[in-house]
Amino acid sequence: MNAKLGCLLAGALVFCGMAHAAGDAQRGQTIVMQGDGSGAPCLACHGLDGAGNDAAGFPRLAGLDAGYLEKQMQDYRTGTRQSAIMAPNVDNLDDQQIADVAAWYASQTAAVPPLPDADSELMAHGERLATRGDWDSYVVPCETCHGPGSEGVGSAFPRLAGQHAGYIKQQLQAWKSGARSNDPDQLMLAIAARLSDEQIEAVATYLARQPMQGDL
Repeated sequence: MNAKLGCLLAGALVFCGMAHAAGDAQRGQTIVMQGDGSGAPCLACHGLDGAGNDAAGFPRLAGLDAGYLEKQMQDYRTGTRQSAIMAPNVDNLDDQQIADVAAWYASQTAAVPPLPDADSELMAHGERLATRGDWDSYVVPCETCHGPGSEGVGSAFPRLAGQHAGYIKQQLQAWKSGARSNDPDQLMLAIAARLSDEQIEAVATYLARQPMQGDL
């Protein structure tokens, strides 16, 4: 229970401590469509509606919290989060432009195409990890921080339900190796380090097949 409480408190502190510029979705749409003149437009990889591309490794952005999207772009710009693709496409965006792009994608709804059925045992394993964790390995459930149904909590913990499985696996592996470390208080670094490749495959497969609730 202490681990759960610590995770929730950390999320609350991060959420309360972050301030974001007010984004304008319509201005953001223009940047998404045209870029800023120095890099590729966002839609080239993520689509205008933010559906992303699983095969190419580009995440679904539609409906994610604007504050979360804003922080990720700022981290790419400063190098706190590494990406050879993202860095040159956001390095010349100012804070307002980043807030505008975040507001646009946060306002979007992208249809989720049906995925083929996955192995039932793999799905059951993923569901256990997402909803109950693996306390023998000291792995807390995804829902502890990412909320019921892994629908996301504020700007600190993004929605995982409906995210592309390939992207979830890619990021868990990045945290596991230490290649990514821009999460609140390094919570994901600690959790991913305890996950086996089989567990990563299972939870990614399960989360990708979960419905997105709320406005989506």
